[in-house]
Amino acid sequence: AVLSTRVREPTEGDWEKLVRLMKYINGSKHKVLRFSVDDFHILEWYVDVAFAVHPDFKSHTGMVMTMGRGTLQSLSRKQKLNTRSSTEAELVGADDVVGQLLWTQFFMEEQGYLIEKNIIYQDNKSTILLETNGQKSARKRSGALNVRNFFIANQVEKGKLMVEYCPTDQMVGDYMTKLLQGRKFEEFVKTIMGES
Repeated sequence: AVLSTRVREPTEGDWEKLVRLMKYINGSKHKVLRFSVDDFHILEWYVDVAFAVHPDFKSHTGMVMTMGRGTLQSLSRKQKLNTRSSTEAELVGADDVVGQLLWTQFFMEEQGYLIEKNIIYQDNKSTILLETNGQKSARKRSGALNVRNFFIANQVEKGKLMVEYCPTDQMVGDYMTKLLQGRKFEEFVKTIMGES
């Protein structure tokens, strides 16, 4: 996703990253996505953001959705607006995917599966407060983000969503936003591909 934003004015570094990516894709073409469902009534969404990582200082949203083993939906996308803090960026990231969360719930319910828990996992406790408490946790300077903040808080209040804390080490959404290496990278690949 990051490389796709560098098409107009690529650098030597971008070319090296593209070559590395192509080598990884070629080397992993035999990997198979496996998934299984533990409970048709629980949707789990791991949403994370890398703050101000693009050259224009916009943040990057990543999301992984599962119902047990393996990833059923994922997303890696540059945010459309600049934010002033990682908390605001996490709130924008959650808002970027909340439509997909609700659509998936409605789709599953139309298939006959009543969704009991639609959980957004986040690793930023300040964002969780904004998403669950709404206006009570908002500061004066967060006015521009109030609509996003209150929409999510409203969905939580209605029981359509739950927001829960997920420690950063277990935040699978990091795979879609951060440059991971070594053990953490391999761990998340196995989780996403349903190998573990």
